[in-house]
Order: sequence, then C-alpha cells, then structure tokens
Amino acid sequence: MCGRYYIDEDMVEEILKVVRYADRKLREWKGARDVYPNQAAPVVTGREEELCGEIFVWGFPGYQGKGVIFNARQESAYEKRMFRGSMEQRRCVIPVSSFYEWDRHKNKFTFTRDGDRVMYLAGCYNSFQGEERFVILTDEANACMKPVHDRMPLVLEREEIRDWVFSREKAAVIQKRKSLDLQRVSGYYQERLPLDVR
Repeated sequence: MCGRYYIDEDMVEEILKVVRYADRKLREWKGARDVYPNQAAPVVTGREEELCGEIFVWGFPGYQGKGVIFNARQESAYEKRMFRGSMEQRRCVIPVSSFYEWDRHKNKFTFTRDGDRVMYLAGCYNSFQGEERFVILTDEANACMKPVHDRMPLVLEREEIRDWVFSREKAAVIQKRKSLDLQRVSGYYQERLPLDVR
C-alpha cells in the first residue's frame, strides 16, 4: 500500500515539462511537503487528447462516508464497482518525489527511482459532490520492496504516462508487466510517544 508520499519544491516545474496544459491551482502550488490521504496534490490527467496538470484530493470516500480509500489493487480494480468506471475512463498519474512505507517493526523506509527526480504512480480518479479525487494503484511487491511490505505502488516510466492516461489497451499491458525496481533510500525507527506526557 501507499499511505504517504513526498513532493519537493520543484515538482510543479517537472510536471510542466510533461503536460500541455496546467490549471491555475497547479501553477500556484508552492513548497515541498508530505502528502497524506484527504489532502490535495498534483496529478496528470487527459483532456481532449492532451496531458493536463491539475490538483485533486487523494482518496475516495469510504462506504457510507466512513473513512477514505486511498489505494486500489491493480489486479482487481476493474472488478470493483467503486473503481471500474474510473479505470475504464478516468486514469491519471500521480507525480511524487518519493513515498514512504513502514515494516512490521515500525521502521520507516523511503523509496525513490534511482536517478530520477520524479516517480510517476498510476492511479484513477472520480468526482464526488463536485470534488475530483484520486486513488493510487498498488501491485504485488517485487524483490526490492518485499522485505518491507507485500504491496507497492504501480510505478510508470515517464514514456508510459500518455499510454496510461489515454489507452485502456496499453494500460492493460502496463498492468501485466513486471514492477519497476525502486531504490530504498533510508530506514529508521519511529519512536512511539508515551500516552501520557507530563
């Protein structure tokens, strides 16, 4: 799974190299930050056969409005009513600098693409009460990820962005290919704070 990621201060500049159009919210986006579910973040979508940079909110509302669903298994997303329409018609790409994962011992690890400033994660989106929201697709962990977690985001090559966004057939091919290798940058122990600090 992927429950938090990081975008650096140059992310908008990098997105503008990929897209043809960018909305005002994206152009005004400033600063580096960690992104959590239910927060707004940059995405790449397709509008009239052109790639566009936009700002959407991470996570679909949960069943009966309870919680938020921020990941979808790529192996079964087409079978789930919540994701089927989005996977068929509203695929998107989430640019990140890195993402975090914790192992069962609460050790935090940071993952990046070796040599790349931006990592492109596959996703899909939908509109809920007039608000555009996205989820990140996950895949079975490969060898570099498995020591930490059994799932990982579906990572795209930069040249796969257009195929993912615009072609259902090519997106299906991407889903069947081997997961891309990642670089594990760091790992450290997350201390638990005492319940009562006085």
